[in-house]
Amino acid sequence: MKYCRFVAEEGAKFGLVTERDGDQWITGILPFPWSLESEAVECPARLLKDVKLLIPVAPSKIVCVGRNYRDHARELGNEVPAEPLLFFKPLSSLLASGDPIELPAISDRVDFEGELAVVISRPARNLVAGDDLGGYIHGYTLANDVTARDLQKKDGQWTRAKGFDTFCPVGPIVNTSLPVKGGLTIQTHVNGQLRQDGTTNDLIFSLAALLEYITKFMTLEPGDLLLTGTPAGVGPLSVGDRVEVSVAGLGVLSNPVIAERR
Repeated sequence: MKYCRFVAEEGAKFGLVTERDGDQWITGILPFPWSLESEAVECPARLLKDVKLLIPVAPSKIVCVGRNYRDHARELGNEVPAEPLLFFKPLSSLLASGDPIELPAISDRVDFEGELAVVISRPARNLVAGDDLGGYIHGYTLANDVTARDLQKKDGQWTRAKGFDTFCPVGPIVNTSLPVKGGLTIQTHVNGQLRQDGTTNDLIFSLAALLEYITKFMTLEPGDLLLTGTPAGVGPLSVGDRVEVSVAGLGVLSNPVIAERR
């Protein structure tokens, strides 16, 4: 199942997304997005690209993995970590597809980082190898771990650099049946030019390994987001750019870039 959250005439709704003639259409309204057994109520079909999209998830926390691709660690001159390197992004950094990323005036370099994101389905604590870890995954979506690179280097820790408002675009849809075992190609384009072209087969720590590691000390709750890391090719954004992250089956997470609004 694929679904989005969008602005309908009567307010925010979760919409069932289907493919038709190469386009994505909203063809039903979902009464409760966290239940895979929920049946959509048919509605007049509308093109996904023609609606105002909202953030399709409501996490209690956003857990992120740094340097989870060897080529990305090397391009920034960092060592490959021996165990997952984790950090948080605040909920206030969430941004819907189509809404603008704001470049803060106090930073001289803000980078894009396209990523696959996991949506948690049920409380997960002390998972171990051999568990049905897939049963804890509700679905997948796209994310852009926007980072003020100069502040990241200056601060020595990452809270400020990755925590600005608008620094976590997510969407446009959630796919609950994405086939990830064979590997997924993740790409990022800026102004139509390909900048990142990686595969989840190159993750240093697999999704199962990440879930096992994280839940040893933290309970993941339904709806929580896990950003799994970015491949090589990250680079700076400028006012007027449009950055697009894509994975087959998840559509395109697209955001314009503007100066910070006061």
